[in-house]
Amino acid sequence: MAYTAKDYSKLLGMEGFSETLLKNHFNLYQGYVTNTNKLVDTLSQMLKEGKAGTPEYAELKRRFGWEFNGMRLHEYYFENLGSKEAIDKNGKLAKKIAEDFGSLEDWEKDFKGVGTMRGIGWAVLYQDNVSGKLFNCWINEHDVGHLAGCAPILILDVFEHAFMVDYGLKRADYIAAFFKNIDWKAASGRMK
Repeated sequence: MAYTAKDYSKLLGMEGFSETLLKNHFNLYQGYVTNTNKLVDTLSQMLKEGKAGTPEYAELKRRFGWEFNGMRLHEYYFENLGSKEAIDKNGKLAKKIAEDFGSLEDWEKDFKGVGTMRGIGWAVLYQDNVSGKLFNCWINEHDVGHLAGCAPILILDVFEHAFMVDYGLKRADYIAAFFKNIDWKAASGRMK
C-alpha cells in the first residue's frame, strides 16, 4: 500500500498564512509522503534480498521514522487548521484542558511557551492513552521525543519553513495566527 499526499488546498486564503508559505509547506509535506513510500519499497526489497541487519538496511530503518512522522505530523497539523470557530468551552476537549491545566488560559500559555522554545520542532498537545491526562510537549525532531502510548491532539509546526516566509523570526506572531485558525473540532475528534 502506498501513501498518498492529501489535498490541503482548502487552507489557501487562511488569514495569517500566505499562499506562498502554504504552497511551499504542501510541497515539503509531499516530499515526506514520497520518501515514506520509497523507504517502504526499498526496505521491502532489501528484506526479500536477505539484507535485513546490514548497515544499509539499519540506516534506512532509522530514517523511516523521520520520513513517516514528517508525513503524519504535517497531516495532523494541516487537519487541525482552517477554522475560525473558538473552542467549545463546554466541549470535552475544553473541559479536559481545564481539568488538567487549571484553565484554558493556563493551557494556552503553556502551549505557546512550548511553541516559542528555542530550536526547531513541534509543539504537541498529547493525551496519554492510559491515564487520559493531557500534556504539552516539545518534539525536537520528527522521530525523537514522542510520548510512548500517547495520542497527538493538537499539532503546531515550529520548524522555520512553517513561518519564516511570512513572519521572519517573529515566531510568536505566527503562533498567534495559528491560534486564530485552529480547527478545534478536528483536535477534539482525536481525543479518546
